[in-house]
Amino acid sequence: MKPFVATIRSRLRGLDWIVLGSVLALSAIGLLTHYGARSVYGTSRFLIQACTTLFGIVCMLVISLFDYQDICDKLSVPLFLCGVGALVLTLLLGSAGDYGGKSWIPIGPLTIQPSEFVKPILIMTLAKHIEVLRPKINHPLSVLRLAVHAGTLFALVVLQEDLGTALVYLAISIAMIFSAGLSLWYFLIGGGICAVAFPYIWPRLGEYQQKRILVGFNPELDPTGKGLQPLMSRKAISAGGFFGQGLEGGSLFEKVPMANNDFVLSIIGEKFGFLGCMIVLLLFTVLIIRILVIAMRARKDCAAYIAVGIAALFFVQVTENMGMALAMLPVIGITLPFLSSGSSSVLSLYLTIGVLQSICTHAKKYHFEREAA
Repeated sequence: MKPFVATIRSRLRGLDWIVLGSVLALSAIGLLTHYGARSVYGTSRFLIQACTTLFGIVCMLVISLFDYQDICDKLSVPLFLCGVGALVLTLLLGSAGDYGGKSWIPIGPLTIQPSEFVKPILIMTLAKHIEVLRPKINHPLSVLRLAVHAGTLFALVVLQEDLGTALVYLAISIAMIFSAGLSLWYFLIGGGICAVAFPYIWPRLGEYQQKRILVGFNPELDPTGKGLQPLMSRKAISAGGFFGQGLEGGSLFEKVPMANNDFVLSIIGEKFGFLGCMIVLLLFTVLIIRILVIAMRARKDCAAYIAVGIAALFFVQVTENMGMALAMLPVIGITLPFLSSGSSSVLSLYLTIGVLQSICTHAKKYHFEREAA
């Protein structure tokens, strides 16, 4: 028993404390924000968020004890099939719920969003696939195989009409494949195809779809309709000034639909001001940079690709979510990591951080390996 406990302690000492500190600080700010908004969204929402966060922390620590490389080597195919199965099941049984898109599965009084939990699955399975194909990464057949791998999950999420999550999947895949050394020519060709196709696709979009895209970049075009949410969010953030109106202060965020979810920055901005928003942005910056440092120091190719994928996940979600909240980018339904209300999102993110911490806790095992990352 003592050797087992000693092994666990040794593993936990290997945790990356910068990543852990950043994540816990973000979660603390998120819980404080939801506590301050409990009079609007209910104490139960805050308690659910708190319990999910605590459970997520436990899951993260448990996952960090397992060797990420063993999981990728032995379980990549079963994990990928589980991911596909979960997304297909969502298409068959899912509902739009309160958030739009057929991406939620009701289980009793709760609803879960399987596409959130498929994010770490995509990262781990694609990392293993890239590791296998790395010696011939630029061969057209290798590119096709990777495209089918990522494209299958991407397409299933698009069919759920969840464009926000689909964008995250796409960004993760591109970042990971690019980090493996895929020729820029493939990206240029892909970009060229999109540019040529756009003039033919745009006229064929419905007027509603065109308006949604245009309003996304310029909410003033429809200030009482599709542009209302981001415009009210920006107004609430502006009302916070530099120091904010305090934990119990602020009222403009109450007029922002789903402010506790995708537009949680409006609550943070009004209650904690510009200073609070900058602290949040600083924490995300530290987290992303640290993840990239872990990627550069990784001794295994698979670990480096996993870390790059996780960094891409955070970068895209933070950039898009803050852009939405400031009425600068289209509203496509992306949460602000660890801050937005939502059990599926919070738990999935902690599982993902657990995989990252596994890279750190098992670094000594692969210390003398010299793979090109």
